[in-house]
Amino acid sequence: MPGIMDGVQGSKKRKKGNKETVVPSSKRRAVAEDQSEDATAKVQELENQIAESRKYYNNIATLISMLDVGDSAKKPNLAVAVSLCRVFCRLIAGGHLRETPRAAEPEKIIVAWLKERCQEYQTALLDIIRQADPSTQITALTLSMRLVNERATHLPGAESHVWSSGFFKGVFEAVVEAEDGQSLRSEFINKFLKEYEDIRYYTFMQISAYAATERSTEILETLITMLTECDSVPRPEHEFKNFYVKSGEKTKNLTSVNSYKKRAQEAWLAVLRNKISESQRKGLLRIMSHTIAPWFSRSELLMDFLTDSYNVGGAMSLLALSGLFYLIQEKNLDYPQFYPKLYSLLDKDLLHSKHRSRFFRLMNTFLASTHLPATLIASFIKRLSRLALNAPPTAIVAIVPWIYNLLKNHPTTTFMIHRAIRDEGWKAELEAEGMDDPFDPDEPDPTLTDAIESSLWEIETLQSHYHPNVAALARIISEQFTKQAYNLEDFLDYTYQGMLLAELGTEDKPLKRTPVVEYQIPKRIFTNRMLEEDGGQDTAPGSMIRGLWDFSS
Repeated sequence: MPGIMDGVQGSKKRKKGNKETVVPSSKRRAVAEDQSEDATAKVQELENQIAESRKYYNNIATLISMLDVGDSAKKPNLAVAVSLCRVFCRLIAGGHLRETPRAAEPEKIIVAWLKERCQEYQTALLDIIRQADPSTQITALTLSMRLVNERATHLPGAESHVWSSGFFKGVFEAVVEAEDGQSLRSEFINKFLKEYEDIRYYTFMQISAYAATERSTEILETLITMLTECDSVPRPEHEFKNFYVKSGEKTKNLTSVNSYKKRAQEAWLAVLRNKISESQRKGLLRIMSHTIAPWFSRSELLMDFLTDSYNVGGAMSLLALSGLFYLIQEKNLDYPQFYPKLYSLLDKDLLHSKHRSRFFRLMNTFLASTHLPATLIASFIKRLSRLALNAPPTAIVAIVPWIYNLLKNHPTTTFMIHRAIRDEGWKAELEAEGMDDPFDPDEPDPTLTDAIESSLWEIETLQSHYHPNVAALARIISEQFTKQAYNLEDFLDYTYQGMLLAELGTEDKPLKRTPVVEYQIPKRIFTNRMLEEDGGQDTAPGSMIRGLWDFSS
């Protein structure tokens, strides 16, 4: 019996030793919450001690170590970061980071130590902004901007330093270069950049310095986005009131419209002179007239960028001419080669380009003035008339109304129509003997092409175009000009699909006459019984099919 009992007892001991302890998930959560509460309480205790007495300043180093920003700042302790921000804001506001001239040596040592710890904390915040997840990045940005505010408010003479070469410089660069920082940059733009005028002013300053060296395409795209969002140019009577740093005297430059625009101008110039991509160049040219140029007090500074863009060719040249025209019209810029360069864009590829509609809209604006010389207008009319001979129908339906409007605005050029259509004697002589067209298509200067001495025989040729809609539209040149003008928007986006749908849309309309399908309708197609009726000769319709196929089997 004792042996059995010993065996039983030994068995029980082995089971107890091998059994695993399973903690319920609710208890695990409770333990985690207790640990979190303990950590929060510990952080709060350290912070309160720092506020109570200077003898607890070493707690600052303890909190920085608890921030957990070592080799990687992706998962910092945000509770510690917020607590440190409160600590340093109180110290800055209380003047504890400011060294007095007659301070004792121990006091100087303490101030120097606090400055080092503050610099260490600021570096940690910048690392968090660059590497952490989006939510943590935004929190670090808010804490950083609060420190910027406190330093600019309470440290005498430090306002300009903290913005130009101090902490804000680091914050700006961290925001621009942050990993996966789309949400972060959106927060910076919407909450700070667009909201406060002093932040906008110093951001212009930072962009001009940052873009002075060559940057990557992604970085330049971020800078362009920031500048584009700042599209409200202040008027001369504008008063600057909405500042992030509320207290303290504002510098004269910060409240001057001219200085404000100068900073924006320098920022845009730094970006335009950098190594931007082709797509970025096109985007900048599209917003040149309504977003970029209004910031410039010296419009001639944009000339180099616009000229270089024009030399690229193609659609880039068209967009560059749009910016040049704005400078000529709004800024009184003298650019005598504008119309020769516009004229040079009229080539055989233009009417087949996807940018054709945009080109006609711009050219309609460029040639809208009635004070332009008739020789210039005649050259554009003649050049497009010549190109229309080989253009697709979708382009011709835009060319003809455009020519009509020009002829209506410049009556002197209508002599080109009279020579082409109305003068029967000249027309008979032309048909009998022929003649050389006085128009010189190789002349680059539109005022020297002699187009005004020519005629619009190309438009008359289009009246026999294979497409009935094009032919009907070309006949408006031969009729009386009773219509004041055509709306070009009705013709610019005309496509092959639209032409096809227009034809298919007529199926519900009654036909004036039945269309002829065959000249002779055969009685039989697949048999030879018609041969007897036709006198034995296989000449009836369908005979070719009977010759190619044997249907006897």
